[in-house]
Amino acid sequence: MDYRLQRRLAAEILGVGESRIWISPDPEDAEEISQALTRRDVEALIKRGLIRVEPKKGNAHRWLERRRQRAKGRRRGPGRRKGPATARLDPKEEWVHRIRRIRRYLRWLRDHGVIDRRTYRRLYRLAKGGMFRSLTALRRHLEEEGLLREAKGQS
Repeated sequence: MDYRLQRRLAAEILGVGESRIWISPDPEDAEEISQALTRRDVEALIKRGLIRVEPKKGNAHRWLERRRQRAKGRRRGPGRRKGPATARLDPKEEWVHRIRRIRRYLRWLRDHGVIDRRTYRRLYRLAKGGMFRSLTALRRHLEEEGLLREAKGQS
């Protein structure tokens, strides 16, 4: 049976989408439902229970459970990951961590007399320019250039 008209009218009356309208599949009611051509007829069928609203479909419980687990940090291991590590770590955040670490080390070197103030300034600017990809790269540069002196208070 083609109940498109009845389905549309019922959806308008009940204020829901057409996909949520349930129409009785009983063949005995088929003739009566197909005869309902006005809003009043459809309202009568709704009152009798031959047409009703299906409940909303919610999210699957499994999906919710997985989401809770991921919030705790589960299900995020190396086997689950696709793409490069940079896709998971914001490049700017990565830069902030790196530059803070380098600057902290440079400050320590200056305060302990391992490098003088002029060298500190020059290295600080180089770091800002992105010359050192890591703390290790900075240390390698210091050794190659022979910029390190003995720290104060060490024998």
